Amino acid sequence: MTEASAAPDGYGYLGPEGTFTEAALLAYLSQRGDGAAVPVALPTVATALDAVRAGDVVAAMVPLENSVEGSVSATLDELAFGEPLVIVRETHLPVSFSLLARPGTTLADVHRIATHPHAEAQCRGWLAAHLPHALVLPASSTAAAAAAVADPDAAVDAAIAAPLAGEVYGLDPLADGVGDNPTAETRFVLVSRPVPPEPATGSDKTSLVLVIGQDHPGALLEILTEFAVRGINLTRIESRPTGGGIGDYFFSVDAEGHIDEARVGEALIGLHRICADVRYLGSYPRADGRRPRLRPGVSDGEYAQAQAWLSRVRDGRA
Repeated sequence: MTEASAAPDGYGYLGPEGTFTEAALLAYLSQRGDGAAVPVALPTVATALDAVRAGDVVAAMVPLENSVEGSVSATLDELAFGEPLVIVRETHLPVSFSLLARPGTTLADVHRIATHPHAEAQCRGWLAAHLPHALVLPASSTAAAAAAVADPDAAVDAAIAAPLAGEVYGLDPLADGVGDNPTAETRFVLVSRPVPPEPATGSDKTSLVLVIGQDHPGALLEILTEFAVRGINLTRIESRPTGGGIGDYFFSVDAEGHIDEARVGEALIGLHRICADVRYLGSYPRADGRRPRLRPGVSDGEYAQAQAWLSRVRDGRA
């Protein structure tokens, strides 16, 4: 299935067929054991998330960050603006690239290569060593690059893509493992329309978009303090332009913990007081299963004890 069709069991992904994102979605659906789910290939991150907003698909799998190239700006921006969406799952997928070409092509025949810019960045060393004079052209995804090469009238000779794309589009691998970092992996997130989060597992993340409003000295420190005083570790924080002018930014944040935990809920209350806007992007289980180390004084039990003490003080019973 290659386009959204309001399927009640449709799950969108950044297509076309043969992308790493499709592999991430199929792994999630297999783990869930949902044989009725229908993968729906969509051409861009924006169209995948818009299909979720429109109700054309139940949810969509999109790439969020890569261990080598960092975050996917298109995903960060799409989650920060427009009708709200939430992340309900994350998954990590090892990334291995192949150089794919039409049958009969040799390495000496390769002069123009298509791939996604993130993939190119992860293969620069190999390209410099083996195809230093080849021109690399950008594609919307690695699978789209493979599809372009498969076209008999293709203007490119080869694609850097997932090995799966070679199987899908009938291409031969001229070289496997062309990435410069054999431990590279990409983090994908499954995004849905706003729903209550599943119960806390003890190994969770909460994602947020924070807008500071008017820039002023200490603005970032104020944000970080709301997390630090409650013992909340940030696994990712980065700034992105809002589009409102130079120096106008929002912060995209992943924090350890779940919104139902006292320390996280209290931090969100604090952030709401000091930020021009706080967009909650969901609390969901961590893909790596890592549990946070809580320092004394920040567990739910200790928050409850402190609240009970305050109630006694207010009632004159302390």
